[in-house]
Parts: sequence; structure tokens; C-alpha cells
Amino acid sequence: MSENVVHLHKTPEPTTPGAPVTTLTVVPDAPPARPVPLWVRSGRAVKTAATHDRTRSAGRAVARHGLYTFNGGRIVARRTWDGRTGARYERMLRAAETAGNYEVAEEWEERLQRFRDARHRRRMDLLHSPVEVAKGAVVGTGMGIGALVALGIVMAINNGDIKDVITPLAATIEFIGLLIRIVQVVWGPALILGPLFALLGMWAVGSKQQAAPQWALPANARSSEGEPITPSIVVKALRDLGVPALRNAIKDMGDAGASMLGPITIAGCGVEVDVTLPSGVSTIEVQNKRRKLAENLTRHEHEVFITLPTAARTVRLWVADSGALDEPIGPSPLVTDETMTADYKKGRAPWGQDLRGDAALLSLFQRMLLVTGMSNQGKTAALRALALWLALDRTVEFRVADLKGAGDWAMFDGLATVLIQGPTDEHVIEATEMVEDAVEEMNRRLQAPPGTEFEPLVVIVDEAQVAFMCPAKDEDKRPYGGSKSNSRYFMGCRKLHNQGRAVNVLLWQGTQDPTDQNLPKLVREGAHTRASLALGTESQARMALGDKAVDGGAAPHLLRPGLDKGTLVVASDGIEIPKGQASITVRTHYIDTEDAHAIADRAKALRDGVTTLHVIERGEERDPLADIASVVGTVARVRTKDVLKRLASLNEDAYGGWSFTDLKRVLDDAGPDIAYKSDGVMVVSRDRLAHALANRDGQGSDSATE
Repeated sequence: MSENVVHLHKTPEPTTPGAPVTTLTVVPDAPPARPVPLWVRSGRAVKTAATHDRTRSAGRAVARHGLYTFNGGRIVARRTWDGRTGARYERMLRAAETAGNYEVAEEWEERLQRFRDARHRRRMDLLHSPVEVAKGAVVGTGMGIGALVALGIVMAINNGDIKDVITPLAATIEFIGLLIRIVQVVWGPALILGPLFALLGMWAVGSKQQAAPQWALPANARSSEGEPITPSIVVKALRDLGVPALRNAIKDMGDAGASMLGPITIAGCGVEVDVTLPSGVSTIEVQNKRRKLAENLTRHEHEVFITLPTAARTVRLWVADSGALDEPIGPSPLVTDETMTADYKKGRAPWGQDLRGDAALLSLFQRMLLVTGMSNQGKTAALRALALWLALDRTVEFRVADLKGAGDWAMFDGLATVLIQGPTDEHVIEATEMVEDAVEEMNRRLQAPPGTEFEPLVVIVDEAQVAFMCPAKDEDKRPYGGSKSNSRYFMGCRKLHNQGRAVNVLLWQGTQDPTDQNLPKLVREGAHTRASLALGTESQARMALGDKAVDGGAAPHLLRPGLDKGTLVVASDGIEIPKGQASITVRTHYIDTEDAHAIADRAKALRDGVTTLHVIERGEERDPLADIASVVGTVARVRTKDVLKRLASLNEDAYGGWSFTDLKRVLDDAGPDIAYKSDGVMVVSRDRLAHALANRDGQGSDSATE
């Protein structure tokens, strides 16, 4: 479009070439918008009005109250029909037959027959009742008239007026006429108000039963949060599960499926009910529909657990109160009870709570342990909680390898005889040799005289997947990682699993994201107690817990990562599991690092002093006297028996075969009376040992100076 240029003033002749010229460019206004057609504006207005919240609320209210009245009439009609016929007995009979409970079916059949006999007698009585009623009416009328006439005669004699003879009869006739006039007056309005009262009654029944779809109910009744679990809700949830055989069976049941349900009982922060499935419906069909069942029960998937009890064709549903599983549980008794002690043989570790709210107590006696799950779900905290409880038994020795090295196990410094912390290949090598040393200790114990009792030795490897995936090899080209017959860490684990429990040498492992590579089949199946936090897939769940537990309802892969931290699915004979189930879900107590250090300090106070070895020496020449001093530590006197045990833990190759004679020989060479009797027990004096060691080192330095 061409532009019109309007000069603001007359431009004089420029005196010099290129003089500036002031101009104004006028741009015309945009053309007006086209008007919106009337039908478009009307449609928008209608749409706005129809979709307005007030319109929707009013529509829901109209539909709700209309359906209350209609469905209330259906309920009243059904109740009336059930009361007048044998339909109720027939429904219960069909339900019992469908459930395969033929004894109950026979009982209901007998009741139905008795009801029919009684009804037949009533109907036969009705055949003779008209004659009896007519006779009764004639006799009653005659007696009534006679009574009224007799009353009139009495009145006439009393008043002396013969007219009083018919006075009572006339009054009665007049009263009957009054009643007829009243009925004539009321009849018209009654014909109008009667149906209205009937509709009001049906509305009241429907309103009480909330006989309307969810979308039509008011907001407070429509809310799914906190809705109690009732038999009707459970049956509806099963009916709408999408299993045709189950839906048809419920439809054919006379009681609408109520006979399938056992008692609904309160179980912790939820309820529990056993459901006996009808013939033709498999338990796996219900298990595979867990999410839909939870939604039908107005719950989230993680709030519904399906397990299989011992009864055939039965599933056990545990339904949490809405939001209950998101609430934290209380602190660990290890934190709140500073007087608590442990007993390796007879005690049970307070690990947490099951879904019923009962304490989940785990026996650790002669049980290998495997805890797995996704990263950052509380695996180390769960494993450490068990170790902290067991540390309160002073007879238990720990050897710990933390292949993450973030300080999660730092409180075991001074409590464990070996503590390895770090993720490198060198740390894996040290952890492998720690496991192999435990194998040697196991072999030594197995060769001891029969009846010999051994104190428990617990070997803990956290982040064990690092060891299995380590590519390092030794000087003989044997790999430390892997799962072959020459893989050192793998074979050490297998040997401990095979025979360690018999002599109280146990292996506990924590690992994450299990696969066949970082958690070989033979190792994971060697654990007696297997626990899993949240996992990604069902195949990982089967690796962690085994096929039997998963087929029985265990579902760690359905736990919510991040939200269900510390929640474990446990398969073990060391914890009380409801009869017929293969696993149990436990919400573990979380013990933070500060509390863990406090518990560890209490465990250390129960011991005479433990020297923790941080690096495993390999092949160097030993200094027996210095090693004895290191294992004695800061305690004034240590029993020679404990010194020998600590020396063996320090280096099995050098001191594993030592006896009291060997120990006494070294101490006698160093100085007099280092080992002496105290209260009838041979002990080693710390001060005398330190003095002998200082004298020896001083003499060595003098010789070097000369």
C-alpha cells in the first residue's frame, strides 16, 4: 500500500545541499473486525451456561433425587417380594451351590420347603375364611344390635321414656354416618397426598442406601478418601474386575456374591477379608488385576495386597485405610530403650511393623541374609538395623565390608574386627580375602571335635554387586568378580552358604538392582532370609525373593520408589508369616546415623575392646609382640583366650593355629609376668606389655646407633 506524506510546514529552499526535511507518515486504521454471527454467540452462551458449576450441581441434584426415588422403589419392591415369596431362600440356595458348599445348600433347601409348607397352609385356610368371616359378621352384627337395644331398654326404664330404647342404636347410626362424611371429605386429598407420601418414603429408602451413581452423589459422599470397606463394596469391586466368569457367577448368586466373603476384620491400619472364588475363576486372574481391584475399592494400588492362604480357590485381601501407609511408623526400640540387649540364639530383632501394625521380629540364628532393592530405598539402613541389634550380644564378632564407602558403617569401627570401606577394585580384593578368611575359619570349626560350640561370626558385605562385577584378577589370573567356578568372591560366598550356618559363620549381603550378573542365582538362593525393597520389574522380584514368594503374592516391584522407602517384602522362616502366605510386608524402623553411633557405643561398652583392622595384610612378615599389643588395645587386662581369638581374626594364616603355649612363649621372651593370673584366669597386662615393647624397641635403636 502506498504511503501519503504530509509536510508539517512549507519547506523553504535549502540553502545548502542535503538540508533535513521533517515529515509525518500517516498509517490508516485497521479495518474493523467482522461481527460474530448470532448463532455462534448463542452457542457459546448455551455452552457456558450448560457447563457452569451451578448448572452441573443442579443437574446432579435433580438426577440424584430422581434416582433415589426410583431405586428406593425398587428396593422396597424387592423387600416386599422377598417377604412374600421364597426368593430369598432360593438366592441363598444358589449361592451355596455356586460356592460348592452343599451342606449349607441342603440347609437352605429345608428352610425353603418349610416356608412353602407354611404358605400352603395359609392359602388353604383362606379358602374357608369367607364363610367364617360371613358367619362372624352376622353374629357380631346381631350381638352388637342386641347389646345396643338392651342398653336402650335400660335407659328407657331409668328415664321412663320408651323412646330411649332406640337412642343407643340411633347414636351408633349417626356416628357411622359421621365417619362416612369424614371419609368423603378426606378421600380427595388422600388420593393426591397418598402417592406423594409413597414417593417420599421411596426417596428416603434410596437416600439412606445412596442408591445413585457416584457422579450424581454429593461431593462428601462421592469422595473416595477414607471410605470404609463393606461387603457390598468388596463384591462390587470383584464384579467389576473384568473377569467374565467371576462377574457371571456373582450375577447368578442369589445373595449377589455375599457368600464369597469371610468376615471383614480390622488388621492394623486396614482391614482383611478372605474371598472364596467361585468355580471357574483362578486366583491368578484376581492377582493380575491388583490395580483395577484397588481402584474399584477406591484405593491406590499400593494400599491393596493380595495373598493366597491355605484354603483352595481363596484370595486374602488386605486393604489399607486411605493414606495410612504414607504415615511414618514409630522409632526403633533400639533407640527408645537404652537397656535393650540381644540374644543371638533365642532373640528376635525388632525390625519394624507389618501391615497389621504388629511388631515384625526377625530371628537371625544361623540364617544367611540377603537384602536387595533399587538404589536409595533404605537397603543399608535396613541391613544395618539388624547388625546394630545383634551387636548388643557381646559374643558376636563382625567383619564388615562396605563397598560404597560413604561412611554408613563407620560406627562399626571399634566394634567389628574388620572394617573395609571403599568402592575400588582394591577394596573388592580386601573384601574377597575377608570372605575367604571366613571360609578358613569355617573349615577350622568344622574340623573341631564334635560338640564344640562356637561364637557367631557375621560377615557383612554391603553393595555386594560391586564385588560380583569387579574385573580384577589375581596373579593366577583368577577373577575376583563374576560367577564362574574360579571366581574368588562367588566361590567364597557359595562355601559359606553351604556349610557356614552349622558352625555359626554367617554371610549377610546387601545389593541393588539384582540381575543374573550382579547377583548370581546360586548366591541369592543360598540366603535363608531374603528381603526386597522397591524393585523395577517382576523378574527382579523373582530374583530377590524366589518364584514361590512372588507366585504367592509377594510384589516388591509394585512398591513405590521414593515413597515406600524402608518397606520390605520378606520371605523367611525367621519371621512370623500368616499361615498359608509365602511372604510378609514389613515397614522397617529407620535408625539415623547419629542414633546408630549411639547404639554402637552401647555395644562397644559390652565388650572388653575390639581392635578394628582396616586393611588386610597379605604376605608380609609379622611382628607377634606388636600384634599382641594391637589386639589388647586400651583395656588394662585381657584374657589370654580373647587375645588368641583376636590374633586369629587379625591374621588367620599367622595366628590361626596358635595355642596358649605359643602366646606364652612370645610373652616370656619379651619380659616377665606379662601374662599372669587374675582371679584364677590368665590375663595379659597392657602396661607390662607396653613396657616390654618399649624396652625392645629402645634396645634395637641403641644397637643401630652403635
